[in-house]
Amino acid sequence: MRILLIEDDSILAENLTALLEQEGFHVDEADRGEDGLELCLAYKYQAIILNLNLPDMRGDELLANLRKRSDHTPVLVLSGESEVESRLKFLRSGADDFVTKPFNMQELTVRLHAIIRRSNGYGANTLTLGNLTLDLASHDVFVDDKRLHLTSKEYEMLELLCLRQGHIVTKENFLNHLYGGMDEPEVKIIDVFICKLRKKIEEANVSSTMIKTVWGRGYRIEEMATAS
Repeated sequence: MRILLIEDDSILAENLTALLEQEGFHVDEADRGEDGLELCLAYKYQAIILNLNLPDMRGDELLANLRKRSDHTPVLVLSGESEVESRLKFLRSGADDFVTKPFNMQELTVRLHAIIRRSNGYGANTLTLGNLTLDLASHDVFVDDKRLHLTSKEYEMLELLCLRQGHIVTKENFLNHLYGGMDEPEVKIIDVFICKLRKKIEEANVSSTMIKTVWGRGYRIEEMATAS
C-alpha cells in the first residue's frame, strides 16, 4: 500500500519510513505542505500521515485544502498538542485519527492499518470471502483455518483485490500498489503474479475463478466458492 508522509523532522521521517516499509508500505515523503499537496494530486494514496507544524503552512490548512477538493484519503495527524480540544478540532476538520508526540511506533502502525480498513469499509482486523480469510494486520492468509503461504507480493495483490471486491483493479494500479512508483518492472509481470496466485489458491481448495480477468482492463475478485 502506498502512503504519503508529510513531516519536516528529517530524523523522525527517516525512522518512520523505515518502520513503515518493514510493515509492507511504500512511503513517499514531503517536508513541506505544498509539496505534499502536489503529490496528492499526482498519486492516489491509501493514507496520509500529517505533521501539523510544517515550515510553509499548518497541517490543518493542508487538511482543509484536501477536503475542499473532495480528497477523502484517510489522514492520521501527528502533533505535539495533547489537549482534548485540539484533538477534537482536527477530527471535526476531517482527520481520521490523531496521535500525540512522542508516540509508540507500533501503536502508530496499528492505527494506520485501522483507518485504511475503515476507509475501505472494513472495521475488523480480518477480511473474509467464502472460505478465505485475510488477517490485515499480520498479513496472513487462511483457507478453512489452514494457512496459505504467499509471497509478500502475492499477499499485497490479493489484499488489494479483496479490499476492492467487485471493482476492476488495473495492472497500473497493481504496479503502483506493489512498487510505489519506484523501479517498476514491465506491466506484464502482473500477469505472472496473478497466474502464480491463482495456482496457489486453486491448490488450497478455493475456486481459482474468484479472480476474474477483465480483458484489456485488469482483474476483479468476486465472492469465492469452495472448489469441488
